[in-house]
Amino acid sequence: MPQEHSVPDVLPVDGAFARPAPEADLQSAAEALRSNGFTVSLADTPADARALVAGLLPTDRSVLTATSETLRESGIAEDVDASGRFRSVRAAQADWDLAARADEVRVTRSAPDVVVGSVHAVTLDGTLVVASASGSQLAPYASGAARAVFVVGAQKVVADLPTALRRIETYSYPKEDLRAQSAYGARSVVAKVLVYGREVFPGRATVVLVRQAVGF
Repeated sequence: MPQEHSVPDVLPVDGAFARPAPEADLQSAAEALRSNGFTVSLADTPADARALVAGLLPTDRSVLTATSETLRESGIAEDVDASGRFRSVRAAQADWDLAARADEVRVTRSAPDVVVGSVHAVTLDGTLVVASASGSQLAPYASGAARAVFVVGAQKVVADLPTALRRIETYSYPKEDLRAQSAYGARSVVAKVLVYGREVFPGRATVVLVRQAVGF
């Protein structure tokens, strides 16, 4: 008999949040981020961001890639985790029984030397906003990692914090929910939100703003 396949539940998506912000907004966000203690670079394309990030990452320190469509689509996740050039946390744990070693996974992924990931929104006043179901990437983002690198598509630049939260609920979350159903057979949820408004340690956090849309 043919196997039955469940049809994913599809939440409505606000397509307005898929449009890249204009250059003037990118420049405003970049300047505000710098004022808030972040190091900022702009890249024209995801390929340019990929090359830039490869040059930023150390080859002699542990690097964790957060689960991110931005990193997957741009090829950054593949560079870090599969090239052999970097000391990838995920590559080192590829043959682990993650459930059996859950405490080790939690500790090592909470405090790598470097975390590379993305966020769901950047406001014009220079605040990064990211949502999570488990919160696993929020610890290294906020303080666990000695350095953090965020790669952010232009469609994620928004006016303010309320708009950032609305973008999460009506765009990023529905897309992640669909991805989670396909990848894990489970629904996602917006359980924890990090509002990262300032970096007090100079040089710790770098934001690479991409002039094209990448990720969600």
